[in-house]
Amino acid sequence: MSSVDLLLPLLIVVPLLAATLPIALGLRYDRTGWGVAALATTGLFAAAVALASVVFADGEVTHELGGYEPAFGIQLVADEFSVLIVLLVTAVAAGVLAYTRRGGPRGNTFYTAYLLLVGGLLGISLTGDVFNLFVFLEITSIATYALVASGDGPESAVAALKYLILGTVAASMYLIGVAFLLMATGTLNMVALATQIPAAERPLLIRAGFGFITVGFATKVAQWPLHTWQPSAYQQAPDGATPLIAALVSTASAYAFGRLIVTVFGVDYLAGMGNAAAIVLTIGCVSVLAGTVLAVIQTRVKRMLAYSSVSQFGLVIAAYGVVIAGGSETAFVGATIHLLGHGLLKAGLFLSAALVATSHGARTVDEYAGLAKRRPIVAGAMAVLLLALVGVPPGVGFVGKWYIALGAVQSQLWPVAAVIFLSTMLTLAYAARLLEKMYFTPPTVETSRSRPAATDGGTTAAAAIRGEGSADAVSVGMIAVVVIAAVGAVALGFAGGTIADLLEPFLTEVFN
Repeated sequence: MSSVDLLLPLLIVVPLLAATLPIALGLRYDRTGWGVAALATTGLFAAAVALASVVFADGEVTHELGGYEPAFGIQLVADEFSVLIVLLVTAVAAGVLAYTRRGGPRGNTFYTAYLLLVGGLLGISLTGDVFNLFVFLEITSIATYALVASGDGPESAVAALKYLILGTVAASMYLIGVAFLLMATGTLNMVALATQIPAAERPLLIRAGFGFITVGFATKVAQWPLHTWQPSAYQQAPDGATPLIAALVSTASAYAFGRLIVTVFGVDYLAGMGNAAAIVLTIGCVSVLAGTVLAVIQTRVKRMLAYSSVSQFGLVIAAYGVVIAGGSETAFVGATIHLLGHGLLKAGLFLSAALVATSHGARTVDEYAGLAKRRPIVAGAMAVLLLALVGVPPGVGFVGKWYIALGAVQSQLWPVAAVIFLSTMLTLAYAARLLEKMYFTPPTVETSRSRPAATDGGTTAAAAIRGEGSADAVSVGMIAVVVIAAVGAVALGFAGGTIADLLEPFLTEVFN
């Protein structure tokens, strides 16, 4: 067993074990959580870079926990697809801490949930077992419930409860689907399932399993009409937690669904499964349109961005439908790029919104009036991120949409291409509202003086005491991470071809 193999379990175990330290050290010291989280996530990012360099140079890396055979034990797998998500998770987790150092939350329990969430997300990315995927999905969900509930006021508790109920239903649907697969094949290992499923003697169980798994992930990825937990969760979570949740939680679930489609079930098998492609395409396309329409009518920035995520993840699900229907490698590349790009874009946008709320108390679109004069750097970074979200080249949003649309056209799925075009126009509508307020509408009231804003989503006297709701509440690190996100969104746009090349060995394996 090489040292590279050990990176896989360490990427999962380290954040899970480190999650105990903020509470343990908190018995003696105050506010040790940030330092622990910063040290852990920085190390995780370095390990992810080292792992990625090996995977892209030499190919897939696997690790069998305890030395047991995959049929009986737990296998961890890092390939060209999963390692990109690992890089995204560790980079965003480390970057968001630049905001929370000054912007909060600062409690030790917050960073315990933070590290649990990171560990769960890395487990989702690296597991090679469908049951352990369920375990890591639950770790991620429990940590997310805690982060959402840590916001200010009873609304946060209600949002967390709504997420808990729908998240439990989604997990149950997925687990039932896994049970059907186990009954049909006798195995839970992803590679073994890929071998057993085409030869299964009871294909009806496979079809039922795929149906339950699809419903479970449609909820986890917040697809319309199973999306209702997401806007409330994003709105009511602490401002320092929302960027991490919005950038990574549904992204990891969308990755997992794509992983099951191409690795476990197989594109050829699903193409012959009756209406599988039509169902996935319909879920994705309807969510794209519904999400953008709902985003257009929002007045609060965080809710607008939350409904935008419903739409953007709909594009990824629609791309998976194109992959099933037409075996399109191009659409799969587009889905991967869009997952990476959306994670970076939403991290940057929600960090920008948190920074504006912290320094000026602005949370609605109208309250962003004149922001470009008060915060030119933040407004500029937010403008770049919004334009990339719309799909203006050379932003990463354009590259992802281009590949998905090209795959749809190659597969002669013209309605999907039309949906992408229409959603782009609607995305421009709500992005333009915010840009118009920031750059072309003079401020009407000094929000920061009249309503100091707490970093946990509410407005409290404690926030005013801490200096929040004023320019003094913003650090250089908070601004720098937003600028880095904007630069990254453009850089990823130029790197679209490179990502496609990096994915080529994986695509060759699963599509040929």
